[in-house]
Amino acid sequence: MSVDFEKHLEAQKKLAQAEKLDPRVETLVHEVIARVADKWTMIILDVLAEHGELRFKQLGRLATGISQKMLTQTLREMEREGLVIRTVHAVVPPRVEYRLTDLGLSLGTAFCGVWLWAEQNLDVIESARAAFDRRASEAS
Repeated sequence: MSVDFEKHLEAQKKLAQAEKLDPRVETLVHEVIARVADKWTMIILDVLAEHGELRFKQLGRLATGISQKMLTQTLREMEREGLVIRTVHAVVPPRVEYRLTDLGLSLGTAFCGVWLWAEQNLDVIESARAAFDRRASEAS
């Protein structure tokens, strides 16, 4: 059994032995996972963490491939969760800027582990994908 698998089993065992989780915490974890599993939320988190406060159009350009509708929807959901702050400046035309809250920054930090995992496993994953694709094309 691999060391990583053993660590995973050990963590599961500790969770099972712990007192029952507060159902509100369990619900929140599921909701947060659903929120950050969304491709655009992670990209927007990354862009705002890298560039700081941005106007809507700047953010749209830097989050390559996102539609205006999806950007609006994702930012609203992130604002509701307390991940971003939307600031409307009373000028003509109105200027709207977005920045990460401390909560948003901490969520980005928490998910840095995914980036590290991807970097550490890039070759293994590419190899597995290539092998799968070869088998799939041979079967067709």
